[in-house]
Amino acid sequence: MSLHGKNLIAGVLSAHGSHAFHAMNPAGGAVLEPAFCETTLEEVDLAMAGAEGAYTAFRKSSAEQRARLLERIADGILALGDALLERARAESGLPLDRLTGERGRTVGQLRQFAEVLREGSWCDIRIDTALPERTPLPRPDLRRVLVPIGPVVVFGASNFPLAFSVAGGDTASALAAGCPVVVKGHPAHPGTSELVATAVSQAVAEAGLPAGVFSLLQGSRTEFAVALVKHPLTSAVGFTGSHRGGRALLDAANSRRDPIPVFAEMSSLNPVFLMPGALRERGESIVQGLKTSITAGMGQFCTKPGLVFGIRGAEWEQLSNSLGQAIASTTPASMLHAGICSAYQSGLDALAKVDAVRCVGRSATAARAEYSEPQATLWATSGEVFLREPLLREEVFGPSSLLVEAADADELLSVARVLGGQLTATVHGNAADFAGAGPLLEILERKAGRVIVNGYPTGVEVCPAMHHGGPYPATTDVRFTSVGTASIQRWLRPVCYQNFPETVLPRELWNDNPEGRMRRVNGRLSTEAL
Repeated sequence: MSLHGKNLIAGVLSAHGSHAFHAMNPAGGAVLEPAFCETTLEEVDLAMAGAEGAYTAFRKSSAEQRARLLERIADGILALGDALLERARAESGLPLDRLTGERGRTVGQLRQFAEVLREGSWCDIRIDTALPERTPLPRPDLRRVLVPIGPVVVFGASNFPLAFSVAGGDTASALAAGCPVVVKGHPAHPGTSELVATAVSQAVAEAGLPAGVFSLLQGSRTEFAVALVKHPLTSAVGFTGSHRGGRALLDAANSRRDPIPVFAEMSSLNPVFLMPGALRERGESIVQGLKTSITAGMGQFCTKPGLVFGIRGAEWEQLSNSLGQAIASTTPASMLHAGICSAYQSGLDALAKVDAVRCVGRSATAARAEYSEPQATLWATSGEVFLREPLLREEVFGPSSLLVEAADADELLSVARVLGGQLTATVHGNAADFAGAGPLLEILERKAGRVIVNGYPTGVEVCPAMHHGGPYPATTDVRFTSVGTASIQRWLRPVCYQNFPETVLPRELWNDNPEGRMRRVNGRLSTEAL
């Protein structure tokens, strides 16, 4: 399947710029053809103008139209077949079985949002009918519904070239909400992005929707990313990546004359707390679970446990020794690209310079630099050192984790209190452990968006109850999730219509409820007509 290397703007191929870049295979560094055109500021304007031009028609499209669009996109991605998986493998170094599963997740997300649209509760309809006879003041007719926020810019993520990229969760949820989407493809996998974008653009055309509903822009220049965020037609931004990158976009959005929301998933260490009873009863099982969670995908999951806490004692010492040996057995494999591998090594170097932090496990197999391979590494320190060294509370993205030995239960609570915001926090314990774990759980509830008992943070279920977000710096807005059907709420805003004639109301607010939506009418849920 041939690639053209051009931007796709509102259904039209575009290559205005004179600069180009190539994808690189991280497993050996081979240059991948073709060259891809760097987006120009003129093309940013064209893409955003196309999105704005499509907004009114797309906003007024029915839930069923948008549901069918999402299903067409899912079918189009599957129709790309092995060509998509092979290109994604060449650009990311990820194995085919992992990419096959990720494609399934991507398609599943799209179809799940189609179901959400048909079910209808996502728009949170509230109607309070007029009470003209009420005293001392009558009540007007008030009708409230969530409407799409406007054109959305989505930044593709490097660690999920399918599920968090061109047609990933951010794009799927924004399209479901009725927001046109302009995607900035990640420069590490532009060919994968182009293939998926073609499927999305074709689906938009087949659905009879304006071409400006979707555009893909390629490039790696910082000014291009900032221009998208600061563009006056951009209404919101979705981002998954580093703390540095997410913070830069947030600052750019806040510097606008009209600040806009940036929903950025950034940095998380996903602490795991191991209680003494759990270690006594199933220490070896915990070792294997932690080893898998730390090293799966070469530690390139946003939910990788980067911190493991426990209380000094024989069980903790055994855990440290056994987990160090398990980490040493890890065979290096290619990371997503050379830049991530270099950043990982820099993180290891910084940890090695901290007094009283020691390496207790490292891959016994040598890593090959030309293949962007890292060595999995396990570190250890005390609670006292952790409390005084802020560096130990910064994420190292890759197969590394830090064991922190607390002197007692009080120090365990102290180290929990100094943690920043997290996507997840995990506690392993038995019944006796949890009988006294209330204070720890209360702390973790304030620190994390998902609190896990006797499990592991890697593996994020895509379902209505999932919350994938957390206090800063895990995300920029703790109230919202980037995974699961509730993620549609990021791209919606409430509008209240007072005393509107029915002929100009949104169809969801009509008296006869033509789509049979669940609505809160005068305080009670109902699907009945008024």
